[in-house]
Amino acid sequence: MPRAHIELDRRAVVGPVRRRTFGSFVEHLGRCVYTGIYEPDHPTANEDGFRMDVVELVRELGTTTIRYPGGNFVSGFRWEDSVGPRDRRPVRRDLAWHSLEPNQVGLDEFARWLKLTGSELMLAVNIATRGILPALDLLEYANHPSGTALSDLRVANGTPEPHNVRMWCLGNEMDGPWQTGFMTADDYGKLAARTAAAMRMADKDLELVVCGSSGSGMPTFGDWERTVLEHSYEHVDHVSCHAYYQVHDGDLGSFLASALDMEHFIDTVVATADHVGHKKRSRKRIGISFDEWNVWYLKEHQESDEVNDEWRFAPRQLEDVYTVADAVVVGNLLMTLLKRSDRVTSASLAQLVNVIAPIMTEPGGPAWRQTTFHPFAITSRLASGEVIRPVIDAPSYLTARHGEASLVDAVATVDEDRAAVFLVNRDLREPARLTVDVRSLGSSRVVEALTLADADAYAKNTLAEPERVAPAVNASAVVADGVLSVELPPVSWTAIALR
Repeated sequence: MPRAHIELDRRAVVGPVRRRTFGSFVEHLGRCVYTGIYEPDHPTANEDGFRMDVVELVRELGTTTIRYPGGNFVSGFRWEDSVGPRDRRPVRRDLAWHSLEPNQVGLDEFARWLKLTGSELMLAVNIATRGILPALDLLEYANHPSGTALSDLRVANGTPEPHNVRMWCLGNEMDGPWQTGFMTADDYGKLAARTAAAMRMADKDLELVVCGSSGSGMPTFGDWERTVLEHSYEHVDHVSCHAYYQVHDGDLGSFLASALDMEHFIDTVVATADHVGHKKRSRKRIGISFDEWNVWYLKEHQESDEVNDEWRFAPRQLEDVYTVADAVVVGNLLMTLLKRSDRVTSASLAQLVNVIAPIMTEPGGPAWRQTTFHPFAITSRLASGEVIRPVIDAPSYLTARHGEASLVDAVATVDEDRAAVFLVNRDLREPARLTVDVRSLGSSRVVEALTLADADAYAKNTLAEPERVAPAVNASAVVADGVLSVELPPVSWTAIALR
């Protein structure tokens, strides 16, 4: 049995546990909105048509911010279509996903849904095909109290109080040729800077997110960030990162080490942003908004006929059914975001319901938790205070995609009266026996120890078996003389809460 040891020093603080790290993403795509969060004829639907069984699961998941309404969808979106009387709202074609958008859920309804879940709105504006003035109009409608044409329109539409949206995304994946209205870095950087400057004239305290690369595999990665930030650095607060991972050609070992790629991605963008900041002699430091991340079987989606020219309402698209191994990777990616909480200021698990999501629904039927639901919900609940950088002494293994990877990965958080340790065992066959020195955390006992694992790393939760996979109590976790001992099953994710 492989053995590993971790040293935790209370003084090795990375940064605060940022609650916005536990964000998610709702896009008007597939069944995320319609028959996902919204289904007026469902037995649990409230007066707005929202499924309350889904609301309860979102609360349990612990999301803090929700990015909305896209995604690729936003680049063809007219926000005006989604407000006012529902029976007068137009049906539009969504070119991004080749489906029909009925606009029955819009800004005002979604804001009410957010209040049910206790989440903050992170709003994306369409500057790809519309530009500065519609962005300013949306800002006025959303945030101005009253007394102007568009704020009074919001009041007339039944929302007297402003939505007071603080965080705004300036478009989406503008480097991608799949994006309606995609641009060069130079063109986008100039437009983003002008849009940001104009929005700040209306509200100087907004937090603005400029589009980074759609992924680290883009041919312009690095150069895109540099060029965009050279134009917009002083006008924005965050730059976005997007990353998706999947098993390639059955290589589970590389897949389990996906967090190494995310870490490299973050470090590269941070270095690029700081380079621009130093060139400009700016005292400002740009944050990372990792506002799309997840496991997504993109290759299988691209080879399917999910996106076609039938122009359907709420088609079944991107409905990945996740395995135990997928959940271990999602848990490890979230650990990596915490490890870089010095610079990762916000993150959004993409997406929330049905579409590559931790929550699934059946029209007229139940809602259930995917395997990936559990590490996110547990981490959101247990992580608080400050993130502590661990020193890990563990065996390593060679991966085809990421080079050397430690068999065990870890991160810890500590607050005034509690601490939490999050652990992954990437070994495909063997459990790992782990010791963790927790003396400096002041921790003397285990109050909770949960492990997500299964004899079948490809086990899933489905409509037929919605509770096939769930976290189990790890009875091996004990603290003696300031040392935590625990056994980690192969291909597993573990969370341990300490007092």
